[in-house]
Amino acid sequence: MAAVDSFQFLYREISRSCSFYFETLALVGALYTASRAVILLRDCCTLVRVHFLPRMIPSKRLTQRFGDWAVIYGASEPVAKAYAEELARHGVSIIFITQDHTSVRDTAAALSQSYGVETVVILADFSLDHAASKPIKEAMRGKDIGFLVNCVDESLASPQSLIEMPEQSLLDLVNKNVAVATLMARLVLPGMVERSRGAVVNISSGACCRPLPGRVTLSAATGYLDHFSRALHLEYSGKGIFVQSLIPLQIASSGRQPSSSSSTASQRQGWFAPKPDVYARHAISTLGVSHRTTGYWPHTLQYGLMRCVPEWIWVLGSRVFISLS
Repeated sequence: MAAVDSFQFLYREISRSCSFYFETLALVGALYTASRAVILLRDCCTLVRVHFLPRMIPSKRLTQRFGDWAVIYGASEPVAKAYAEELARHGVSIIFITQDHTSVRDTAAALSQSYGVETVVILADFSLDHAASKPIKEAMRGKDIGFLVNCVDESLASPQSLIEMPEQSLLDLVNKNVAVATLMARLVLPGMVERSRGAVVNISSGACCRPLPGRVTLSAATGYLDHFSRALHLEYSGKGIFVQSLIPLQIASSGRQPSSSSSTASQRQGWFAPKPDVYARHAISTLGVSHRTTGYWPHTLQYGLMRCVPEWIWVLGSRVFISLS
């Protein structure tokens, strides 16, 4: 009985002496919980502001805000074609820049017939260095170029070890997705700056946010486009140019997927894997609203969850998934 009384007395004394520390820890916990709640509320407000309000509140026509013509580089990619169609739906004429006109010619004709806009297809072989820019400059001469859309090559999404890639293929991929995208901005921006309006949209991939096994070139190229967009925004936003980095996640009928899932999974359509035309319709509504976004609100939810996972856990999980597949 005396031992029990002694223990209770000792417990009361310890509690009294440590009450200050308990209260401090409780205050820290309350502040942390409040900060996380504020961040969650902010993210929810951003989600509504970027993805829902622009689709509900009418705004000026894209041609009035940015210009009458759009230059599309990477036009053979499904997402770029879908984005071009959405621009044409808004009355924007299109200049397609491609190395293979057979993959774009039918699309250009269909857009002209369906939406009554002008379309131009420019064959440009950028392996010839700066000589490829001459026909592009001629096509843009005298036109109110209001949009530049750069789209990353989908072939980057195919899992392949860096040391297994042929050297020439690697150089071609870097040239197409890094050097040429930068050159296109160099060609288009002077006219936009002169008119004090325009939009540059770089469509890369959510792979720029997390490293992925077997997709070194995809992570690197999309990371460059993402940071290139942010740097352009910093430099030219004060001159009337809107620069946007689109970082979509998985898109149906497309190899663009920043995950370790198999290529067949990318063909399945669903809520989190929209068709290119569905994605483009959502993405174009964010133009002029957000400078860096996934472009599709379910992808934004996925991206928010992805940010909560520490990188070391992400890498470990990717390695385990690859070893089991």
